[in-house]
Amino acid sequence: MSVSKNSKSDKIATLGLFGKYGDKSAGDIIHQLGEFLAARHLKVLVEEATAALMAKPPAVSYPLAYIGTHADMAIVVGGDGTMLNVARNLAGHEVPLIGINLGRLGFLTDIPKDHMFEGLAKILDGDFQTEQRILLHAEVLREGKVKHSSYALNDVVINKGQLARLIEFETYIDGDFVNSTRADGIIIATPTGSTAYALSAGGPILHATLPAMVLVPICPHTLSNRPIAVSSDSRIEIVMTHTSHQSAHATLDGQINFSLQDEDRIHVRRGDKPVTLVHPSDRNHYHVLRAKLRWGEKF
Repeated sequence: MSVSKNSKSDKIATLGLFGKYGDKSAGDIIHQLGEFLAARHLKVLVEEATAALMAKPPAVSYPLAYIGTHADMAIVVGGDGTMLNVARNLAGHEVPLIGINLGRLGFLTDIPKDHMFEGLAKILDGDFQTEQRILLHAEVLREGKVKHSSYALNDVVINKGQLARLIEFETYIDGDFVNSTRADGIIIATPTGSTAYALSAGGPILHATLPAMVLVPICPHTLSNRPIAVSSDSRIEIVMTHTSHQSAHATLDGQINFSLQDEDRIHVRRGDKPVTLVHPSDRNHYHVLRAKLRWGEKF
C-alpha cells in the first residue's frame, strides 16, 4: 500500500454523494455540495438513503451499486463510521473516497466541514494525494459451510456476549497453530483499525499504508499473551472451542454482527482490492496522530 501525490488529476466528471445515515444536518451539507459541484459542471449522483435526509431531495437518486459503477470519486459526509460503511460497500468498485468530517475524531474523514469548499476545490483541481488502505475479508464457517461473509476496513472482532465470562478459542496463522486463548476476545485489525479498538486494547499503531495486520487479545487470562503483527498476506483462522455458556459473536467495523457457536471457524484474510482515500496534499500522517490522539499537548 502506498501514498501518492498528484499535481494533476485525471478527468473527474461524476461524483457520488453519501451522507451520515439518519443525520438531517448531513442533508443540508449534501445540498450545498450538490450546488457547488453543479457549478463546476460536474455530474452529481446522490445515494438513495442520503437523498432521504435532504429537505429538497433531487428528482433522481441512485442505489449504491450504480454509484460504484459510474462515479469517478465519492464524497462521504459524516464521521469515520460513515466512511467505514461506504468503504465496505464500495470495496469492489475501486471508487476513491473523499471524507467531509462531521464527527469527532476524523481519522478517515479529514476535510473539516467549515473548509469543505476550499478543500474540495483543490482536490478537483488536481491538488491532492491518494492513499491505499487494505481491507479484511472475513468468513464464518459452520460445519464446513459459509454462514456469513463480509469486508472490514478497521477490524474483525471476536468477542464475548453480555455475561462476564471468558470465551475460549484457538488461533492459526497460515495453517500453523499459534495458541489457545481464554479471553474476552481478540481483535484482528488493519493498519487503519490499529488506531481504533485495537489501540484501546493495548495494540500497536501501524502506519496506515503498512502491508500488515495486527492480532490483539482482549483481556487475556494469560498475561503473557501479547499483540502480534503479521504480513497482510497471512491467512488467519480463529476456531471457537468453548462458547456454549456464552453468547460470543463476530463484529466487523463495529457495524456488522454475527453470533458464533462452538466449532465455528472464522477465516480472515486481506481483501482482493484496497480502498483508495483522497486527502488534501498537505496531509501528514504524524500530524494526524498528534492532533487526534492529543500527543504533545502541554499539561
